[in-house]
Amino acid sequence: MSRPHLDVAVREHAALGEGPTWDPVAERLIWVDILSSRIHTYDPADGRRTVMATEQHVGAAKPRAGGGLVVNLRDGIGLYDRDGAFRWLVHDAEPGRRGNDAAVAPDGALWAGTMRYDDSEVGGSLTRVAPDGTATRVLPLVACSNGTGWSPDGRLMYYIDTPTRRIDVFDVDGHQVTGRRPFATVEEGAGYPDGLTVDAEGAVWVALWDGAALRRYTADGRLDRVVELPVRRPTACAFGGRGLRDLYISTARTGLDAPHPLSGSLLVLPDVGRGLPGTAFAG
Repeated sequence: MSRPHLDVAVREHAALGEGPTWDPVAERLIWVDILSSRIHTYDPADGRRTVMATEQHVGAAKPRAGGGLVVNLRDGIGLYDRDGAFRWLVHDAEPGRRGNDAAVAPDGALWAGTMRYDDSEVGGSLTRVAPDGTATRVLPLVACSNGTGWSPDGRLMYYIDTPTRRIDVFDVDGHQVTGRRPFATVEEGAGYPDGLTVDAEGAVWVALWDGAALRRYTADGRLDRVVELPVRRPTACAFGGRGLRDLYISTARTGLDAPHPLSGSLLVLPDVGRGLPGTAFAG
């Protein structure tokens, strides 16, 4: 275990903070509060913040190549233009289901996960959404679709279905993924793997829901580092800031009988590593 220097980037009371993402054009961090239907931004240079309400629970928000955001909502994938105008890219409403974590692949496609509100074991999915809106359901039977990321060379995709306690890895073949296999397993009692990010060395950082920690696994799946956190429910992590050297961590308050004062805030571990440049959604 280790506890490097930790800062509070944004003191907030998010119910279910999720999905931190660095926007290199705006030089700001984007993150969401799923259950409060809010998209937050934070500029670490001057502390400036914005908060935008969405009409539905929002599982993820990512930058678009032409400006604006792509969002994983309760009823599908939506687009916000630069001027704030909204339209659906994929409208796929299913009662009892909502969008959860999502990530943009190196080719500019969005990989969007879903889950059921009742946590049904096979009620969620993982879908690849092309820039033109073509949606291909890649994994139709998952429980809680969460962290997704790619190796530095783009040849591997990492993925978490949280109740399995595993980080799985796939081989990437064009727009398809094959050869699913376990990369690392979180032992019982250590929490549940939630969101992840891949650093410039190819190591995988994962937030442990109910584990009050982040873990770093080397590219060969070896547990390299455990960082204790002062919150019980970290949800996801992403590198941002100058040189992509600061690791931002979203957190949640939902379901806690006695939340820690920092639960729901956006935390940051300064200069803890180096991240990979992200890709904007090409649609």
